[in-house]
Amino acid sequence: MKRVYCIGELLIDFVAERQGSDLSKAVQFTKKAGGAPANVACAIAKLGGKGIFIGCVGNDPFGSFLLDTVKKEGVDISLTQLSKTFTTLAFVSIADDGERDFVFSRGADKELKYDPTLRQSLQGNILHLGAATALLGGSLEKAYGKYLFDGLTKDMFISFDPNFRGDLWKEDEETFIKKCMPFVEKSHLCKFSKEEAQLLSGKKDIHEACDVLHEVGTKIITVTLGSEGTLLSAHGTKKLIPSINVRPVDTTGAGDAFIGCLLYQISDLGNYDPVFEDFALLEKMVAIANKAGAITTTNYGAIVALPTKDQLY
Repeated sequence: MKRVYCIGELLIDFVAERQGSDLSKAVQFTKKAGGAPANVACAIAKLGGKGIFIGCVGNDPFGSFLLDTVKKEGVDISLTQLSKTFTTLAFVSIADDGERDFVFSRGADKELKYDPTLRQSLQGNILHLGAATALLGGSLEKAYGKYLFDGLTKDMFISFDPNFRGDLWKEDEETFIKKCMPFVEKSHLCKFSKEEAQLLSGKKDIHEACDVLHEVGTKIITVTLGSEGTLLSAHGTKKLIPSINVRPVDTTGAGDAFIGCLLYQISDLGNYDPVFEDFALLEKMVAIANKAGAITTTNYGAIVALPTKDQLY
């Protein structure tokens, strides 16, 4: 089984449950572990895979809580760095239908430093670049680019999820698009939300969006569409893969559960050739990943809601 290196943020989600999707009206918050790359690493580990998290947290009680949480899920945190800067926080308000409103207070995640000693251990494994904060500057962004180069030169399978958050970009969407393009170009697999696919491609029609993004360079595209399922586009074929019916209470982490489950399945192949050749195999994998994402929406908090293998097979 291949190792999956997940680069980016591990943060505190302060979640306002059942208080509407308008943070200005929320009054009570519950502390949860979060951060997209860390969620993905946990999803992989919880299914029995080898999820490795590379990120930076503050040397404070919140950072300790986060590291303890992901370690208990089986994630390898030996490469995680500590900083004197306070741990990054996110405030999330969730309506009864699972819709969310985010505000970030950025801290230690931006201080991740590139570690050149990892290069040899990366050989032939999987690299997941799925941080919401990675393209906002700081040493994290520099590390992100260097790990992409390592992925290319070390024959890794590269996955990219832009994780666009409007609150982080403050109407500077053009910069976000420009910074994403090298990752779309070089990654083997890209996971987008509908909004992200439209934003990055400039196309409203999702099928046309996929065509544009394939032209940029990525070979395999998944566009998650919530309860509708996922549009899979690869090998010149597009197909909507349905999801299962659930009653969502919190959509936080559903996309991370999806891509984590998909990467777990790819890591279990031992050989990446089939995903570049067999659309039917990808279709089966995406169907299982859809189920993982759906199950995650049925509980509050991303990590605690992630499914086990018994729930998927």
